[in-house]
Amino acid sequence: MTAFHGAQRVPDKRVELFQRKNFLSAADCIGLIDLIDAHRRPSTITDAYGADRDFRTSETADLPGSEPLVSSVYHRLAAYAGLNVAHAEALQGQRYAPGQQFKAHTDYFEPTGLDYFPHTENGGQRTWTMMVYLNEPEAGGATRFVHLNKLFQPETGKLLAWNNRTADGTPNAFTLHAGMPVRAGTKYIITAWFRDLPRWHSPLT
Repeated sequence: MTAFHGAQRVPDKRVELFQRKNFLSAADCIGLIDLIDAHRRPSTITDAYGADRDFRTSETADLPGSEPLVSSVYHRLAAYAGLNVAHAEALQGQRYAPGQQFKAHTDYFEPTGLDYFPHTENGGQRTWTMMVYLNEPEAGGATRFVHLNKLFQPETGKLLAWNNRTADGTPNAFTLHAGMPVRAGTKYIITAWFRDLPRWHSPLT
């Protein structure tokens, strides 16, 4: 199967960015939401130098790969993008309550940043991001790609996927994006990140 079969590619040559509605079923989404609520903790950022305290205010859950649903979803994500699941980080879930957000950021590790060497030692640089909305908050919570002037609204089961690199393999600054504040209700998503190289420890054990 061709990678991202049936997905819509955003018509912008500066990025590889895809969306696919109904990638996950409503039942899958409910199961993942339950796991996020069982494992959630305050979110962190890899390089907090100079960041304000409201930069990322969501909660994060490291989802156990031993859970059959988590393993199944990760293999489906990898297969859909034509990626090797051995290059994957542990699947994460995020929960955004009213007022919570994640200000504009990139998913790759900035080569000049303090976090670069510690976070690329195991698997190298991040390549693809695969994100799925698990529900639809009552208001707010869109994902905004700042330089592309593009806004994606949460829809249950919808996949967003983007390449964090340019054609020559360098980090792509046009992937700068933000999780806009939730104004009403609660937003849940899952995020899978893939690396250049296999990880030392599989996230699915």
